[in-house]
Amino acid sequence: AKTMIFAIEEINNNSNLLPGVSLGYKMYDACTSIHLSIKRALAPLNEPGEQPNQTCSRITPLHAVIGMSSTSYTQPKNHELHIIYLYVNSFFYDLIDKTKYPTLLRTVSSDFHQSRALAQLVKYFGWNWVGTVRTDNDYGNDGVAAFAQAAQEEGICIEYSVAITNGMTRQNYIKLITLIKQASAKVVLAFLPAVDMKAFLDQLVLENATGLQWVGNLSWMTKRLPVNIEYFKILGGAIGMALPNAIIPGLREYLLNVNPYRDAYSKEFWETTFACSLNTTDSLKVNKCTGSENLRNVNSEYTDEKEFRVPNCIYKAVYAVAHALHNLYTCKTGQGPFTNNTCANNFQTEVLHYLKKVNFTTMYGDHVYFDVNGDPEPRYEIINWQQGEGGLIKYVTVGTYDPSSPQGQQIKMNNVTIIWAGGQTAVPKSVCTESCVPGTRKAARKGQPVCCFDCIPCAEDEISNTTDALYCLPCPPDYKPNDQRNKCILKDIEFLSFGEIMGSLLVVISLFGACITMFIILVFFYYRDTPVVRANNSEISFLLLFSLSLCFLCSLTFIGQPSDWSCMLRHTAFGITFALCISCILAKTIVVLMAFRATLPGNNIMKWFGPSQQRLSVASFTLMQVLICLLWLILSPPFPYKNFKYYKERIILECDLGSSVAFYSVLGYIGFLSAICFILAFLARNLPDNFNEAKFITFSMLIFCAVWISFIPAYISSPGKYTVAVEIFAILASSFGLLFCIFAPKCYVIIFKPYKNTKKHLMGKMPSKSL
Repeated sequence: AKTMIFAIEEINNNSNLLPGVSLGYKMYDACTSIHLSIKRALAPLNEPGEQPNQTCSRITPLHAVIGMSSTSYTQPKNHELHIIYLYVNSFFYDLIDKTKYPTLLRTVSSDFHQSRALAQLVKYFGWNWVGTVRTDNDYGNDGVAAFAQAAQEEGICIEYSVAITNGMTRQNYIKLITLIKQASAKVVLAFLPAVDMKAFLDQLVLENATGLQWVGNLSWMTKRLPVNIEYFKILGGAIGMALPNAIIPGLREYLLNVNPYRDAYSKEFWETTFACSLNTTDSLKVNKCTGSENLRNVNSEYTDEKEFRVPNCIYKAVYAVAHALHNLYTCKTGQGPFTNNTCANNFQTEVLHYLKKVNFTTMYGDHVYFDVNGDPEPRYEIINWQQGEGGLIKYVTVGTYDPSSPQGQQIKMNNVTIIWAGGQTAVPKSVCTESCVPGTRKAARKGQPVCCFDCIPCAEDEISNTTDALYCLPCPPDYKPNDQRNKCILKDIEFLSFGEIMGSLLVVISLFGACITMFIILVFFYYRDTPVVRANNSEISFLLLFSLSLCFLCSLTFIGQPSDWSCMLRHTAFGITFALCISCILAKTIVVLMAFRATLPGNNIMKWFGPSQQRLSVASFTLMQVLICLLWLILSPPFPYKNFKYYKERIILECDLGSSVAFYSVLGYIGFLSAICFILAFLARNLPDNFNEAKFITFSMLIFCAVWISFIPAYISSPGKYTVAVEIFAILASSFGLLFCIFAPKCYVIIFKPYKNTKKHLMGKMPSKSL
C-alpha cells in the first residue's frame, strides 16, 4: 500500500508524465474475504458522479483497480467489474481466460510460466520422482495441473498429489504428512499461498517431517517466517521461484518514514512491529508507544530492500496506468489510434486500449510491456533458503529462469553454493529408479509410471552411449561394443601375419625348403657332368628344381596383410609355379617311358621327343595355366575382403577368390597334369631299377595328389586365417614331397654313394652292391 502511494506521489511530482493531471486513489481492505473484496471494489463505483448544474463537484472517474494478490479474490472482482469496462491489474497469480476476463492485465507472469519453470528446475537437478502439495482451490489446482503437464513433457513423474483444504483437522494433517513421509519421493513441490504454507509448516514441525527437499512457488519462497530453528530444520535448503527483485530509488526511505499518528492504516503495523500500544487508554498493554521508535533499527520484511519483489510489481502497475493515461490525454486529433485516426470518445472504455500498448522502462531499468494475453515478460529468480544471522532465513539468489532463452538454456545457475535439505551440499536424489548407465537401456515396468523402469544390458553387438537410453544401437560392421557396451571400438583385424608364431613358423619352413632346393641345385650344378645328373635331361631337372624353389617362395605371398597386389599374386603365382613343376615332372616321366622303348630294336621314338620337344611340352603345359590365370585376373581378379561371417568380435581380412570357377580351374588343371603324370609313372614302375625314376615320380605324385585332395575339404571348412594356413601347408607339403621323393635318392647317390654315379651302374652292367 505504501509503495502504491509512493508511486502515485512520484508521478504527480513528475512534470513529464501526466503534466497538469494529478492521480488520486482510494484504498480498501478486503480482509481476505471474497465477498468483502467484491463489496470494496464496487464501493467507488456507487459514489455520485457529475451532477447537473454543479460544475465544481465533478469527480474524476475511476480508471483502474490495482487488484489483490490472490486469484481467489481477484477473479470475482474482475468478473463483476469488466461489465462496466474497468481494468483490473492483478500483480499475482494466474488468470488466463481472456474471454472471461478481457479487461485483466498483470505485472506478474502467468502461473503457466511458473509451473513450467518449476518443472524445468526439477529436471535440472535430476529429480524425476516427486510429490506435490497444493491448496484445494483454483490457484493450487490449476498450478499443480500445469506443473503436472509440464513435468510429463520433461519426463518427470508425480508419485502423489495431496490437497490442503480450509478447516483441515489435526488428524487430517497427520494422515497427509504420514503419506508424504512414507513415500519414496524425497522431493516435494508445495504450491501453496504463504498463509497456507505457514499453517502446513507448523504441522510439519509437530510431525518432525525432516529429510525432505522442498520446492516452492513464488508465493511463499520469499515470505519471512518468525525466527524458529524448527522451521529451518524442515524447510532449510528449500529451492524455488521468486519474482525478480528491484532496488527502487527512494522507496526504502519513504517506507521508513511511516508516521502512525498521521497514517491511520499504519497503526496496527506500528504496534505489531514495536510490540507497543498507541492507545493511551488501553490498560491491557504494558508497553506504550512513545513515538520515538525507529524503523531503521528493525530488521523485517518491510524494511529489507533486498526483498522488494512485490512492491516492484505494484510500482510497475501504477506506472503502467499512468503511462496509459498520459498517452490518452496527449492524443492529438487526426493522429489517434482509433477509426479515422480519432482519439478516445469514451474515456473509460479506451483506457484499456492504451494500457495494452504501454511500453516503457522504469528509472531502475526494468522494461514494462504487455503481450497479447496482458502478461509481462516472464522472468524468475531461483531462490535457496539458507541460514542467516540471528536465526533468520536468508534468501540467496542462486540462478535465474528466462523462457525466452533457447531450449535447455532457460535455467542459468550462479556460481554460488546451494544448501540442500539437512544442510547438505550434494544434490539429493529423488528417482523411482536409478538412471540406466550407458551400456543398458530402459525397459518399462508394466502398470507403473514411465519413471519406474528396469535397466536391461544391451545385446552383445549393440551399445548405448547415453544415460537412460530407450534403445540400444548396433555398431557399424567394422566395430564391436567394448566390455561396458557403451562405445563402439574397432574390431581386431585378423590375418596370417609374419609376426605371429604360426606365420613365423611357416616362413621358416618355406625358406628352409627353398634353401634345400638351392642346395640341391648347387650339388647338381657341381656334379652336372656325372651320369646321375645328366640322366633324363639335366636341363629339365634344373628347371624342376627352379620351379620347386618358386613353389616354396610363393607361399610367402600368402602371409601378411592382404592387398590388391598380394591377392592377385598369391593365387596366380601358386598356379603357374605348380603347373611348371608338374609339367617338368610330366616331361621327365614321358622321357623315361620313351627311353626304354627306344632301347628296343628298330625303335627310333626318341627322335620325336628330344630336348627341344621336352622344352616345348613344358612351355605348352605351363602356358595353358598362364592363360587361365590371365583370364582370371582380367575377368574377376582376387581382392582383399573383410569377412564378418565367422566371428562377431573380430574381422577376418582375407583374399576373396573373385571367381571360384577360375580358382578351381587352376587347381583342376594342376590336378589334371598330376593325374596324367601319376598314370604314366605308374606304368613305368617295373622298368629296371638302376635307371628308373618312375617309381620315385609315382610315389611323389601319390603324395602330391593325396595332399591336394585332402586340401579341398580342409580349405572349405577352415575359418579365417586358418584357411590361408591350410593352403600354405598344402603348398609346402606337396613341394617337400616332390623334392624329397625325386631328388633325395639322387643326392644320396651323388654324395654318399659316388661309386653308383657311373654310366655302367646306371645301365645295369655293374653288380649291385649293398647300400
